[in-house]
Amino acid sequence: MSVLVTKSVNKYFREPVNYHVLKDINMEIDEGEFVSVMGKSGCGKSTLLYILSTMDTDYEGELYIGGELATGQTKAKLARLRNEYIGFVFQFHYLLSEFTVLENVMLPARKLGRKSISDIRQDALMKLDLLGIEDQAYKKASMISGGQKQRVAIARALINDPKIIMGDEPTGNLDSNNSDNVFNIFKELNQNRSLSLLVVTHDTDFARKTDRIIEMADGRII
Repeated sequence: MSVLVTKSVNKYFREPVNYHVLKDINMEIDEGEFVSVMGKSGCGKSTLLYILSTMDTDYEGELYIGGELATGQTKAKLARLRNEYIGFVFQFHYLLSEFTVLENVMLPARKLGRKSISDIRQDALMKLDLLGIEDQAYKKASMISGGQKQRVAIARALINDPKIIMGDEPTGNLDSNNSDNVFNIFKELNQNRSLSLLVVTHDTDFARKTDRIIEMADGRII
């Protein structure tokens, strides 16, 4: 079954001049598939990811997430789809430095509001344990290392048990050792939990180890 499908997605930037950024994008990501997206800077990778993540709704064509049409839906419906189906891991971890590690991981689940605070706390500790950093739970996010911060970001992405994790250069800020760690975590999640992963990356070594590479050039999938 497909977790994510696009049909003839086109995107234009209107300012300062008309520019056709994404051209006729048709793609499918299956359940349990680990896919990387590669291409030179400016080819439209990140723009595509923002559309797939429902953050950008100004495009032509159709986007389906978990079999549901996301195109043209209300902000509330898109927020629900996002919270239920998608976890995000970015190049910069965007942790709230004044909050503890545990509080950062709990945030998306508190926003979704499906479970009690004690259940969310328990779940967050389990996710941190899964990533080998439960011992950091009560430290301020500003007090842990870069590699640990990225693990916290992954734990936060997992808190609502999404169907797909989307990553925008998740290893772009890490040394090769920590990059390998992040890849291994993703691979384990992919194999043990049938989690789908879609990762935009410049890291050729990372991409080669994924199930499939989608290559982009000049706004098209080649």
